[in-house]
Amino acid sequence: MDVNEVERLIKISKEHPLMPETYIPWQLEPKPEDVFLPETLTSLYGLEIYNTLTSAQKLDLGRHELVQVIASYAWGECLFCFFMTRHILTLPLDNVEHRFLLRELIEEFRHQEMFGQAILKVGGKPIRQSGMHKFFGDFSNKYLPADYLFMGSVSVELVTDIYGNYARRAPNIYPVLKKMFDLHNIEEARHILFTKSLLKTYAEKAGYIKRTLYSYVILFNILFVRTMYVKKEIYERIGLENPEQVYKLAAKNFKKKFSETCLNDIIKFVDDWKGFNGATRWAWRWILGVKV
Repeated sequence: MDVNEVERLIKISKEHPLMPETYIPWQLEPKPEDVFLPETLTSLYGLEIYNTLTSAQKLDLGRHELVQVIASYAWGECLFCFFMTRHILTLPLDNVEHRFLLRELIEEFRHQEMFGQAILKVGGKPIRQSGMHKFFGDFSNKYLPADYLFMGSVSVELVTDIYGNYARRAPNIYPVLKKMFDLHNIEEARHILFTKSLLKTYAEKAGYIKRTLYSYVILFNILFVRTMYVKKEIYERIGLENPEQVYKLAAKNFKKKFSETCLNDIIKFVDDWKGFNGATRWAWRWILGVKV
């Protein structure tokens, strides 16, 4: 880990904090032309059924799916904060890793509050995590070693960063959401730099078996995130008939869209430390639908 680089990141965090209370124009209400999520990111875009939706249904689809995305961000960050709070107890108070993680915790807690406020602002109601998601999140936090959890965290950060970039660059995105994604992108960039630097030391020491395990941890973290975005209840809320059938079509459509738009940085990251091999490549192709 590059200590000087981490010290630089700590300094930026202290000297240039971004406060959601003042950085985001919460007083602005959505205009008629504003959207909550670029239509290309919605689960139904690209399917024939999307062309049958009214303008109000398309807007509402984006609103509900945006809420689901940022609620998933917040829950994932909360899980990681739970792990980091325990992990820093193993590090000396003057240790550079300890000091950076304290800054990251401060920022991650602000993000969770920011996401919650954004959900209230757009009148959203997140759908709760499934029992499988809760079990996986609880199990990994309790039993996986620190290096595996950092691997999982950077994979989620890379995916959410790409997703946020698409949203914040959309020309007609609701300004409150644009600034929310801007803030998240700026601060998550520091977290990603730190975690990649930390993980470089783990990966350099890892043999074939451990690299294989790292690869699977990342794969299942991505699957974990992706499967929290598309929910049958959303199609019920916007008044579609046969929501179960719509959900099946949407899930398949979103899997393809997600692999094509959100995973390039992850694939490069895993490839850098030879995480794709005969034991992992098939799983990435089959489960996530990526070409590796």
